[in-house]
Amino acid sequence: MAGSRRERILILCKTYPSPSEKHTETSCVAGMLENGSLIRLFPVPFRLIRDGQQFKKWQWISAQIYRANDDRRPESHKIYVDTIQLEGPPLSPKRNWEARRRELNKLRVFSGFVPLDQSRESEETTLGLVRPSKIAGLDITPVDSPDWTADELKKLVQRQQQGGLFDDEDAGAIRTLRKLPFAFHYRYECEVDGEVHTHRHKIADWEAGALFWNCRQQHGDNWEAPFREKLEQKLPAADLMFLMGTIHRFPDQWLIVSLVYPPREAFGSMKQTELAF
Repeated sequence: MAGSRRERILILCKTYPSPSEKHTETSCVAGMLENGSLIRLFPVPFRLIRDGQQFKKWQWISAQIYRANDDRRPESHKIYVDTIQLEGPPLSPKRNWEARRRELNKLRVFSGFVPLDQSRESEETTLGLVRPSKIAGLDITPVDSPDWTADELKKLVQRQQQGGLFDDEDAGAIRTLRKLPFAFHYRYECEVDGEVHTHRHKIADWEAGALFWNCRQQHGDNWEAPFREKLEQKLPAADLMFLMGTIHRFPDQWLIVSLVYPPREAFGSMKQTELAF
Protein backbone atom coordinates (compact mmCIF):
# COMPACT_ATOMS: atom_id res chain seq x y z
CA MET A 1 0.00 0.00 0.00
CA ALA A 2 2.84 2.35 -0.85
CA GLY A 3 1.67 5.91 -1.25
CA SER A 4 -1.54 5.30 0.70
CA ARG A 5 -2.61 6.84 3.98
CA ARG A 6 -5.25 6.04 6.56
CA GLU A 7 -8.01 8.61 7.00
CA ARG A 8 -11.18 9.02 9.04
CA ILE A 9 -14.04 9.90 6.73
CA LEU A 10 -17.62 10.92 7.53
CA ILE A 11 -19.81 9.50 4.77
CA LEU A 12 -22.14 12.10 3.24
CA CYS A 13 -23.29 10.39 0.07
CA LYS A 14 -23.49 7.29 -2.07
CA THR A 15 -24.63 7.63 -5.66
CA TYR A 16 -26.95 5.11 -7.29
CA PRO A 17 -24.89 2.17 -8.63
CA SER A 18 -24.12 1.88 -12.34
CA PRO A 19 -22.56 -0.88 -14.45
CA SER A 20 -18.80 -0.71 -14.89
CA GLU A 21 -16.67 -2.71 -17.29
CA LYS A 22 -13.74 -2.80 -14.87
CA HIS A 23 -15.56 -3.03 -11.55
CA THR A 24 -18.91 -4.81 -12.24
CA GLU A 25 -20.97 -2.05 -10.61
CA THR A 26 -19.82 1.06 -8.85
CA SER A 27 -20.99 3.92 -6.69
CA CYS A 28 -19.30 7.22 -6.09
CA VAL A 29 -18.95 7.94 -2.38
CA ALA A 30 -18.31 11.40 -0.96
CA GLY A 31 -17.53 12.45 2.56
CA MET A 32 -15.56 14.82 4.71
CA LEU A 33 -12.31 14.48 6.61
CA GLU A 34 -11.87 15.56 10.22
CA ASN A 35 -10.54 18.94 9.09
CA GLY A 36 -13.69 19.65 7.09
CA SER A 37 -12.29 19.07 3.62
CA LEU A 38 -14.43 17.08 1.18
CA ILE A 39 -13.25 13.87 -0.42
CA ARG A 40 -14.49 11.68 -3.27
CA LEU A 41 -13.98 7.89 -3.29
CA PHE A 42 -14.40 6.09 -6.62
CA PRO A 43 -14.98 3.37 -7.60
CA VAL A 44 -16.71 1.74 -4.64
CA PRO A 45 -18.55 -1.56 -5.36
CA PHE A 46 -20.72 -0.82 -2.34
CA ARG A 47 -23.25 -3.64 -2.56
CA LEU A 48 -20.42 -6.19 -2.73
CA ILE A 49 -18.73 -4.96 0.45
CA ARG A 50 -19.12 -7.44 3.28
CA ASP A 51 -21.77 -6.70 5.90
CA GLY A 52 -19.26 -5.91 8.60
CA GLN A 53 -17.74 -3.17 6.45
CA GLN A 54 -20.84 -1.71 4.78
CA PHE A 55 -21.17 1.87 5.89
CA LYS A 56 -24.13 4.23 6.00
CA LYS A 57 -24.64 7.92 5.41
CA TRP A 58 -23.52 9.97 8.42
CA GLN A 59 -21.21 7.20 9.63
CA TRP A 60 -17.52 7.66 10.39
CA ILE A 61 -15.20 5.11 8.83
CA SER A 62 -11.45 4.75 8.60
CA ALA A 63 -9.67 3.24 5.61
CA GLN A 64 -6.49 3.26 3.56
CA ILE A 65 -6.88 5.61 0.61
CA TYR A 66 -4.63 6.95 -2.10
CA ARG A 67 -4.77 9.71 -4.69
CA ALA A 68 -6.52 8.71 -7.91
CA ASN A 69 -3.92 8.82 -10.68
CA ASP A 70 -6.49 8.69 -13.48
CA ASP A 71 -8.68 11.49 -12.10
CA ARG A 72 -7.41 15.07 -12.03
CA ARG A 73 -10.11 16.31 -9.66
CA PRO A 74 -8.25 17.19 -6.44
CA GLU A 75 -10.81 15.58 -4.12
CA SER A 76 -10.74 12.20 -5.92
CA HIS A 77 -9.19 9.19 -4.19
CA LYS A 78 -9.35 5.43 -4.39
CA ILE A 79 -9.96 3.20 -1.41
CA TYR A 80 -8.70 -0.20 -0.33
CA VAL A 81 -12.10 -1.71 0.43
CA ASP A 82 -10.72 -4.47 2.63
CA THR A 83 -9.24 -1.88 5.01
CA ILE A 84 -12.58 -0.25 5.87
CA GLN A 85 -13.36 -0.07 9.57
CA LEU A 86 -16.64 1.31 10.92
CA GLU A 87 -16.23 3.76 13.80
CA GLY A 88 -19.45 3.55 15.72
CA PRO A 89 -23.04 3.98 14.52
CA PRO A 90 -24.15 6.77 12.17
CA LEU A 91 -24.38 10.21 13.77
CA SER A 92 -27.77 10.67 15.38
CA PRO A 93 -30.34 13.16 14.04
CA LYS A 94 -31.61 13.73 17.60
CA ARG A 95 -31.56 17.09 19.38
CA ASN A 96 -32.15 19.02 16.17
CA TRP A 97 -29.28 17.27 14.35
CA GLU A 98 -26.81 18.40 17.00
CA ALA A 99 -24.11 15.80 16.22
CA ARG A 100 -24.51 16.18 12.46
CA ARG A 101 -24.55 19.98 12.60
CA ARG A 102 -21.30 19.92 14.52
CA GLU A 103 -19.62 18.36 11.50
CA LEU A 104 -21.59 20.27 8.86
CA ASN A 105 -20.48 23.53 10.43
CA LYS A 106 -16.94 22.71 9.32
CA LEU A 107 -17.96 22.85 5.66
CA ARG A 108 -18.11 25.84 3.38
CA VAL A 109 -21.67 26.35 2.17
CA PHE A 110 -22.03 28.17 -1.15
CA SER A 111 -24.90 30.64 -1.40
CA GLY A 112 -25.69 29.41 -4.89
CA PHE A 113 -24.55 27.30 -7.79
CA VAL A 114 -22.86 30.22 -9.54
CA PRO A 115 -20.31 30.78 -6.72
CA LEU A 116 -19.66 27.03 -6.63
CA ASP A 117 -18.94 26.90 -10.35
CA GLN A 118 -16.77 30.00 -10.07
CA SER A 119 -14.80 28.15 -7.39
CA ARG A 120 -14.34 25.29 -9.83
CA GLU A 121 -12.78 27.69 -12.32
CA SER A 122 -10.59 29.54 -9.82
CA GLU A 123 -9.76 26.86 -7.22
CA GLU A 124 -10.47 23.56 -9.04
CA THR A 125 -13.32 22.80 -6.64
CA THR A 126 -15.29 19.77 -7.84
CA LEU A 127 -17.28 18.98 -4.69
CA GLY A 128 -19.28 21.54 -2.77
CA LEU A 129 -22.33 22.19 -0.63
CA VAL A 130 -24.96 24.58 -2.03
CA ARG A 131 -27.97 26.04 -0.24
CA PRO A 132 -30.72 26.85 -2.78
CA SER A 133 -33.09 29.73 -2.06
CA LYS A 134 -36.14 27.96 -3.46
CA ILE A 135 -37.11 24.63 -4.99
CA ALA A 136 -39.11 25.45 -8.12
CA GLY A 137 -40.05 21.88 -8.94
CA LEU A 138 -39.03 18.32 -9.69
CA ASP A 139 -38.78 16.98 -13.23
CA ILE A 140 -39.41 13.26 -13.64
CA THR A 141 -38.35 12.02 -17.07
CA PRO A 142 -38.50 8.46 -18.42
CA VAL A 143 -35.07 7.19 -19.44
CA ASP A 144 -34.52 6.06 -23.02
CA SER A 145 -34.40 2.41 -21.97
CA PRO A 146 -35.93 1.32 -18.64
CA ASP A 147 -33.94 -1.93 -18.73
CA TRP A 148 -30.23 -2.60 -18.88
CA THR A 149 -28.83 -2.95 -22.38
CA ALA A 150 -27.10 -6.17 -23.37
CA ASP A 151 -23.73 -4.44 -22.93
CA GLU A 152 -24.67 -3.15 -19.47
CA LEU A 153 -25.87 -6.61 -18.41
CA LYS A 154 -22.60 -8.06 -19.65
CA LYS A 155 -20.69 -5.61 -17.45
CA LEU A 156 -22.85 -6.52 -14.46
CA VAL A 157 -22.24 -10.27 -14.68
CA GLN A 158 -18.89 -10.67 -16.42
CA ARG A 159 -16.79 -10.54 -13.26
CA GLN A 160 -18.87 -13.34 -11.75
CA GLN A 161 -17.44 -15.67 -14.37
CA GLN A 162 -13.85 -15.11 -13.33
CA GLY A 163 -13.44 -18.13 -11.13
CA GLY A 164 -14.81 -17.54 -7.65
CA LEU A 165 -14.32 -13.80 -7.42
CA PHE A 166 -17.79 -13.55 -5.87
CA ASP A 167 -19.77 -16.13 -3.94
CA ASP A 168 -23.37 -17.06 -4.74
CA GLU A 169 -24.78 -14.28 -2.56
CA ASP A 170 -22.65 -11.69 -4.35
CA ALA A 171 -23.73 -12.97 -7.74
CA GLY A 172 -27.36 -12.61 -6.75
CA ALA A 173 -26.76 -9.03 -5.64
CA ILE A 174 -25.26 -8.17 -9.00
CA ARG A 175 -28.12 -9.71 -10.96
CA THR A 176 -30.74 -7.91 -8.89
CA LEU A 177 -29.40 -4.40 -9.41
CA ARG A 178 -32.40 -2.56 -10.81
CA LYS A 179 -32.05 0.26 -13.29
CA LEU A 180 -34.00 3.39 -12.45
CA PRO A 181 -36.62 3.87 -15.18
CA PHE A 182 -36.74 7.62 -14.57
CA ALA A 183 -34.29 10.48 -14.22
CA PHE A 184 -34.96 13.07 -11.52
CA HIS A 185 -33.94 16.72 -11.80
CA TYR A 186 -34.44 19.55 -9.34
CA ARG A 187 -35.31 22.97 -10.73
CA TYR A 188 -34.26 25.54 -8.18
CA GLU A 189 -33.36 29.16 -7.56
CA CYS A 190 -30.38 30.73 -5.84
CA GLU A 191 -30.12 34.38 -4.84
CA VAL A 192 -26.58 35.69 -5.11
CA ASP A 193 -25.78 39.37 -4.48
CA GLY A 194 -29.44 40.29 -4.91
CA GLU A 195 -29.77 38.51 -8.25
CA VAL A 196 -31.88 35.36 -8.68
CA HIS A 197 -30.42 32.55 -10.78
CA THR A 198 -32.37 29.50 -11.93
CA HIS A 199 -30.77 26.09 -12.37
CA ARG A 200 -31.64 22.49 -13.17
CA HIS A 201 -29.51 19.54 -12.05
CA LYS A 202 -29.91 15.78 -11.96
CA ILE A 203 -30.26 14.01 -8.59
CA ALA A 204 -27.85 11.05 -8.45
CA ASP A 205 -28.29 10.33 -4.71
CA TRP A 206 -28.79 6.65 -3.88
CA GLU A 207 -31.42 7.68 -1.30
CA ALA A 208 -33.57 9.23 -4.04
CA GLY A 209 -33.38 6.01 -6.04
CA ALA A 210 -34.27 3.96 -2.97
CA LEU A 211 -37.19 6.31 -2.26
CA PHE A 212 -38.51 5.70 -5.78
CA TRP A 213 -38.44 1.92 -5.34
CA ASN A 214 -40.06 2.17 -1.90
CA CYS A 215 -42.85 4.38 -3.21
CA ARG A 216 -43.44 2.07 -6.14
CA GLN A 217 -43.54 -0.98 -3.89
CA GLN A 218 -46.00 0.64 -1.48
CA HIS A 219 -48.17 2.57 -3.95
CA GLY A 220 -47.80 0.78 -7.30
CA ASP A 221 -48.76 2.98 -10.24
CA ASN A 222 -49.61 5.79 -7.80
CA TRP A 223 -45.97 6.13 -6.66
CA GLU A 224 -45.44 9.63 -8.06
CA ALA A 225 -47.58 11.59 -5.59
CA PRO A 226 -45.78 10.42 -2.41
CA PHE A 227 -42.43 10.66 -4.18
CA ARG A 228 -43.09 14.27 -5.14
CA GLU A 229 -44.44 15.08 -1.70
CA LYS A 230 -41.13 14.05 -0.16
CA LEU A 231 -38.88 15.85 -2.65
CA GLU A 232 -41.01 18.90 -3.42
CA GLN A 233 -42.55 19.59 0.00
CA LYS A 234 -41.03 17.79 2.99
CA LEU A 235 -37.35 18.20 2.16
CA PRO A 236 -37.62 21.84 1.02
CA ALA A 237 -39.43 22.55 4.30
CA ALA A 238 -36.15 21.66 6.00
CA ASP A 239 -32.87 23.53 5.53
CA LEU A 240 -32.25 21.64 2.28
CA MET A 241 -28.75 21.72 0.82
CA PHE A 242 -27.21 19.97 -2.17
CA LEU A 243 -23.87 18.24 -2.09
CA MET A 244 -22.83 18.72 -5.71
CA GLY A 245 -20.04 17.09 -7.67
CA THR A 246 -18.69 17.29 -11.19
CA ILE A 247 -18.73 14.46 -13.74
CA HIS A 248 -15.31 12.98 -14.43
CA ARG A 249 -15.68 12.87 -18.20
CA PHE A 250 -17.41 16.27 -18.34
CA PRO A 251 -15.56 18.43 -15.80
CA ASP A 252 -17.81 21.48 -16.24
CA GLN A 253 -21.04 19.53 -15.62
CA TRP A 254 -22.46 19.01 -12.14
CA LEU A 255 -24.76 16.52 -10.41
CA ILE A 256 -26.58 16.63 -7.09
CA VAL A 257 -24.87 13.68 -5.46
CA SER A 258 -26.50 13.98 -2.03
CA LEU A 259 -29.39 15.75 -0.35
CA VAL A 260 -28.62 17.18 3.09
CA TYR A 261 -31.67 18.33 5.01
CA PRO A 262 -31.20 19.41 8.63
CA PRO A 263 -34.41 20.72 10.18
CA ARG A 264 -34.75 24.47 10.29
CA GLU A 265 -34.12 25.88 13.71
CA ALA A 266 -37.81 26.61 14.19
CA PHE A 267 -38.56 22.93 13.54
CA GLY A 268 -36.65 21.64 16.53
CA SER A 269 -39.63 19.76 17.91
CA MET A 270 -40.43 17.98 14.62
CA LYS A 271 -39.84 14.26 14.60
CA GLN A 272 -36.74 13.59 12.55
CA THR A 273 -38.24 10.48 10.98
CA GLU A 274 -40.63 12.72 9.09
CA LEU A 275 -37.71 14.06 7.09
CA ALA A 276 -35.75 10.87 6.59
CA PHE A 277 -35.89 8.82 3.44
